[in-house]
Amino acid sequence: MVTASRNELWLLLGMTLLVLAVTGYEPYDLTTWFLEVFPVLFAIPLLALTRKGFPLTRLLYWLIFVHALILMLGGHYTYARVPLGFWIQDWFDLSRNHYDRIGHIAQGVVPAMIARELLLRRSPLVRGKWLFFLVVCACMFVSVFYEFIEWWTALIAEGASIEFLGTQGDVWDTQWDMFLAFCGAILGQVLLAHVHDRQLAGVA
Repeated sequence: MVTASRNELWLLLGMTLLVLAVTGYEPYDLTTWFLEVFPVLFAIPLLALTRKGFPLTRLLYWLIFVHALILMLGGHYTYARVPLGFWIQDWFDLSRNHYDRIGHIAQGVVPAMIARELLLRRSPLVRGKWLFFLVVCACMFVSVFYEFIEWWTALIAEGASIEFLGTQGDVWDTQWDMFLAFCGAILGQVLLAHVHDRQLAGVA
C-alpha cells in the first residue's frame, strides 16, 4: 500500500497546526471558528492513534489535509465572508458568496474516499456497482448528520448559530448542501478511484 512517509505526515501535521493557529487568531466569531474547526481537532488525534495499526493511503491523508484547510479558512472568516468566495462571486456575477458550496463538495469527496478505503479494506465488498452505491450512501449519511448538527446548534445557540449555519438567506441551503455532497461523492470516486486503487494495491 502506498502510504505517506513519517516525514510527510509530520509536514502535514505541522502545516495543519500552523493554519489552525493562524485562523484561530482573532477570527470573525470565535464560537463559529470552534464549531467549524471541531472536525479538524477531532481528526488530528484520531489519525495519530490509528497511524500504526491502520495507516491510510497517501491520497487520503492529503485529501483530509485539504478538507481541513477549507474548514479552517471558513471558520476564520465564516463561510459567508471568505474572500475567495467573494472573488468567485464577482467573476461569475453570482448572487451570494459560494465558498460554502466548495466546502460541501469537499464534504462529499473526502468522506466518500474514506468510506471507499474502509469498505475495501475491512469488508467483503469488491470494486463495482455495489461499492460505488454504498460509498455514496455512507457519504450522504455524513452530510445529513452534519445538517442535523447545524439544526441542533441552531436550537441550542439561537442567534449565535447564524454564522455557523451560513445560509445567507437561501431557503434551499440545506438541500443544496446535501446535493453538492452527493455530487462530490460521485465525482470523487469517478476521478480518484484509479489512483486510489493503485495505492491500495499492496493491501491483501
